Amino acid sequence: MEIARAAAGLFARHGLRATRAEDIAQAAGIAPRTFYRYFASKEEAVAPLYAAGAQRWAEAVREAPAGLSVPEALDHAVRHTLSPGGGVSAASWEWVRTLIRLATTSPPLRKVWAEVCQEAEDTLAGVLVERDGAGDREAGGSGAFGSEAGGGGGGNRGAGDREGNDREGDDHEAGDREAQGADNVADGPGASPDLRFTAAVASAAVRVAVESWATGDAPATGPDGPAALALRNLAALRDFRWERRP
Repeated sequence: MEIARAAAGLFARHGLRATRAEDIAQAAGIAPRTFYRYFASKEEAVAPLYAAGAQRWAEAVREAPAGLSVPEALDHAVRHTLSPGGGVSAASWEWVRTLIRLATTSPPLRKVWAEVCQEAEDTLAGVLVERDGAGDREAGGSGAFGSEAGGGGGGNRGAGDREGNDREGDDHEAGDREAQGADNVADGPGASPDLRFTAAVASAAVRVAVESWATGDAPATGPDGPAALALRNLAALRDFRWERRP
């Protein structure tokens, strides 16, 4: 994550165009060849920061009390991840604002953001598969989405989710790599069409809230913060059929 933080800091201070991959490597204390081992471009270097928020969101949905309905679990996750606290400071949210604003003006960075959002949607679908399976077991085979929901496979994989250290002049390469949620969050390709649509709707409600907040100057807390906006978006979908369709 050090490379991602170094990249974000340079982007914020000097701008995306003025920052080179070599500058990011130097700021992170690694060799340029190490940078290119894990990232194909300077824009991809911030993907772990984008993905970290999506990971927290999916984990919060998974960890919501089993008795909650889908919309209740989504609200629970929003309240626990889209406000300062729980390990994410107000200053960190300002980094989020900066990175999302940069994505609106840079096609390469916008592509990274879009890919992370797609992976987050797949991850959420996998988490909903898990919750549905738990509901099946508790209710004797009649879960929130019904028995046709397929099982998720594999782990979530964010772009550039590994980082290494390779100090100049040192032949020893440290294997300091991070895999965010790679082993404990299911992907969603095996989910039923209904469940995948549910994940897409929920993900869009949260993504639009965060993007809308990032375009303004409102603090991360309060009625115009990302959590409040996301809860309003989800409330506007109160007539959406979150449960299994016949």
